Amino acid sequence: QVQLVESGGGSAQPGGSLRLSCAASGRLFTIYTMGWYRQAPGKERELVAQTTRDDRTNYADSVKDRFTISRDRGMNTVILQMNDLKPEDTAVYYCNVVVFGAEMYWGQGTQVTVSS
Repeated sequence: QVQLVESGGGSAQPGGSLRLSCAASGRLFTIYTMGWYRQAPGKERELVAQTTRDDRTNYADSVKDRFTISRDRGMNTVILQMNDLKPEDTAVYYCNVVVFGAEMYWGQGTQVTVSS
C-alpha cells in the first residue's frame, strides 16, 4: 500500500501563487503515476496534472502554462506549483497515486481558495 500526506494550499489573491506538496510512503516502487486532482463545490473531481515514472506529464487545459508538476526521482514527493491563480482554481485538491495494476490511492485533500 501507499500512504499520502498533503501540505500546502490555503488562500491567495487572483494572480498569486501557491505550492502543494504530497509525501508518499509505503510501497513506493509500485508507483507508476503521481498527480493532483481537484473538486470544486457542485462539480466532479477532475485531473489537474499528472506525472509518470517515465517522466511524461499531463495537464488539464485550464491550468497549462500556469501550473507545474514535479516529483523527486524516488517517487517520494510530488509538488504542484500554482502560479497566476484564478478564482476558478478554488477547490479541494487531492494528491493521487496510481500503482502498477491500476490501484489508486488518495490524499486527504487540501483546500485552495482564490479570491480578492
